[in-house]
Amino acid sequence: MDSQTIARIKSGMAYEKDRDGPPPGFPAFPPIPSARYVDEDFNTLEMDRMWKRSWVYACHASELPDRGSFILWRKLGSPIVIVRGKDDTIRAFYNTCRHRGAPLVKEDSGKLNRFVCGYHAWTYSLDGDLVGLRDERDFPDFDRSCHNLIQVSCESFGNWVFVNCDPEAEPLMDYLGPVADEMAEFQPDKIRLAHKAEYEIPCNVKVLLDAFLETYHLKSIHQKTVDRFLDHMGTTIELWAKGHSRMVTPNRRPEWKDPGVAGLPEIDTVGEIARDSNVSYNIYPNIVCPPSPTGMPFIIFWPKSVNSMTLECIWFSPDWGDGPLPDIWKARLDNFERILEEDTQFAPQIQASVESDGFRGIPLSYQERRIYHWHEELDRRIGADHAREGVSVELLLEPYVTKPGMSSAAE
Repeated sequence: MDSQTIARIKSGMAYEKDRDGPPPGFPAFPPIPSARYVDEDFNTLEMDRMWKRSWVYACHASELPDRGSFILWRKLGSPIVIVRGKDDTIRAFYNTCRHRGAPLVKEDSGKLNRFVCGYHAWTYSLDGDLVGLRDERDFPDFDRSCHNLIQVSCESFGNWVFVNCDPEAEPLMDYLGPVADEMAEFQPDKIRLAHKAEYEIPCNVKVLLDAFLETYHLKSIHQKTVDRFLDHMGTTIELWAKGHSRMVTPNRRPEWKDPGVAGLPEIDTVGEIARDSNVSYNIYPNIVCPPSPTGMPFIIFWPKSVNSMTLECIWFSPDWGDGPLPDIWKARLDNFERILEEDTQFAPQIQASVESDGFRGIPLSYQERRIYHWHEELDRRIGADHAREGVSVELLLEPYVTKPGMSSAAE
């Protein structure tokens, strides 16, 4: 972060702690319609027009260590094979033979020199080119170049590999914008994969994701954990284009340091905001990342159905040297697990409530404006011509979104 951004964040935390209401002129939010959490048609629109047209995290580069290493990725339905080519470039393809749709790979991961369909032995290079097929004489006027594998957009931010099912996707770094600019200080090109876990949660993906975009719940849900050291009244928020946002929450005691990370290696380029406060990025649509000098999780929210989701938690660490992950990480991960249990404990009951006749919508506060910002971006991607009446949200936050070249958005 540059000095102007640091000064703005500090000023913002002081302003938030001292204010006695929302900024003058800030709009009152109409309730977010309950149908967004339960309607099958809206869920289908959301998947087709937002999830499958967004850059989403797929893997860490170390999971593809050698030329020919691959993983099979299924988070958005269609199976996709991600492979490191012979030129060291990481690419992604639908795991679908262009002949009759048989899978190219069946294992979750492995290593190969080329893709060979097990059904009729059509063969493809690691670049996706069709290089061989049995009995080619029986395919008159056959043009191999028209039957290469269907490629999925795949780009990297440091060691973090992202995919996008939209063939016309803008470049990843353009999409990430200010998120990439600020997270560069965490050395994503050197960050190591430390731990992975997944949890199946019986609720709509937005029910749980909403909870991670605000600190309004800290005093109720995290009384014995996070609320003991974070002051939610000082949380300052910055909204960015394309749905991204950043939230910074001060410690209750400025000198407080997390005792659970004592002795861990640190990233020496991390600035004072992330060292002395709690920063949380929302990388739209589904990554919540609270980074620190000693590492960070990607908390990733994946839709499965209108009332079920997968929560994926992936931890990254600065280089710890040779050998396995240091033992101190066990205590860190255990502490995180306890906090996660607090955050997810009500999700099934909330889903039951939003499906009930007694649920009329969600009235959000000024503190919860990141949630409204998230939903506004969803509607932009769905498009006004596609969502049925009564399910969309009114677009209100544009004046409060920081644009490129602006020092900050309107308060």
